[in-house]
Amino acid sequence: MTMTQKFLEQLEEESTATRKMLSVVPDGKFDWKPHPKSMTIRELSSHVAEIPGWITTALTTDGLDVTQKQLDPPVINTRAELLDFFERSLVKGRTSLQHATDQDLVPTWTMRYGDKVISVRAKEDVIRMCISQIIHHRAQLGVFLRLLDVRIPGPYGPSADEKGM
Repeated sequence: MTMTQKFLEQLEEESTATRKMLSVVPDGKFDWKPHPKSMTIRELSSHVAEIPGWITTALTTDGLDVTQKQLDPPVINTRAELLDFFERSLVKGRTSLQHATDQDLVPTWTMRYGDKVISVRAKEDVIRMCISQIIHHRAQLGVFLRLLDVRIPGPYGPSADEKGM
């Protein structure tokens, strides 16, 4: 099995868990945040939804300057818009991986903040980081939703809110 195939499998597995989490984000709470330093639910859930599309950015560019706002997600106001954005991002990332070869994962990719280099990694590592970011921010979103008393779906099995726990 190729590395791109392994990434595709992991992306599919994580997309199932992510879709379940995004599907419980309550309409009317998109401006809520648990702390002044936190993102709003709109910002965090939109970020979770956009990350699969980063795979395309990693595969088709040699880097990103985060000051250039190249990855700005659309303003999301409803759960339906959020899920639609996620599905579009997922198709984008999935399609890029389907057309990539393992050789495409070898070149380096640089993340910058203006003139400051944040990291230089092989594209393979950037894609691994993208999938890890989906997991990380999905868990963060789960904490936000728990604070709003939203029933949390289990990512890999039942959660404490689901039958059987």
